[in-house]
Amino acid sequence: MATHDKGSSTSSAFSDDSFYSSSGGGVHHFDDSTTRVGEGAASPYDSTTKAFDTTAYTPLDRSTVDKYADDPFDDERKKFGWTAGPDLGLLGLRAVLGGIFVLHGLQKVFGLFGGPGIDGFAKSLESMGYRESVVLAWVTGVTELAGGSLVVLGLFTPLAAAGLLAVMANVIALKYKGGFFGPKGVELELALAGMAFAALFAGPGRAALDYNRSWFRHPLAAGFIALLLGGGAAAVTFFVFR
Repeated sequence: MATHDKGSSTSSAFSDDSFYSSSGGGVHHFDDSTTRVGEGAASPYDSTTKAFDTTAYTPLDRSTVDKYADDPFDDERKKFGWTAGPDLGLLGLRAVLGGIFVLHGLQKVFGLFGGPGIDGFAKSLESMGYRESVVLAWVTGVTELAGGSLVVLGLFTPLAAAGLLAVMANVIALKYKGGFFGPKGVELELALAGMAFAALFAGPGRAALDYNRSWFRHPLAAGFIALLLGGGAAAVTFFVFR
């Protein structure tokens, strides 16, 4: 096979041959002694076979391209990237959710803000039919206090959110007969449970101490594992200790 550059020294049938001759480039043609479509004709298109001769090519200089022409393959939409919006939203979710549980935990564990303290909360659990009420009072109070604090900080978020969700699951199981609307309804508990579920699977966002940890990078897997643990704890509390 022989190759030669017609544009470097002689003119040819190609309309842009003179351009590449003056620019130092050329139109390369491959000669392998085979008969080509449209060879010897003025046009590379063969009306008999309805085919084009594609055995040669003419390199296109970028300066000849119309940069204002519409390119159907050029997607000018803004590429997706990280924004601060979801992180700010998750930070607000964590602050409200965790803050509410921290205050409830302080009521149960230390008796602050008019709370019952461990003894008063244990008596309340006993009246609801729970056994080992003192132990459960400590577990519930510490779960709310520690879990709420961790959610605010965004640390071990899947486990912390699962613990809060387990507490709310037990409260909803006890109060659902009171209807939806307060004060005896479960609207507040459902709202807190939904927030905990969202934090469980959405993760804490980048404004958190969990940022770039393994469970942060795999929120779905971490969320399912934590949900199983929290669901098991809620089931044991409700069906074994009651």
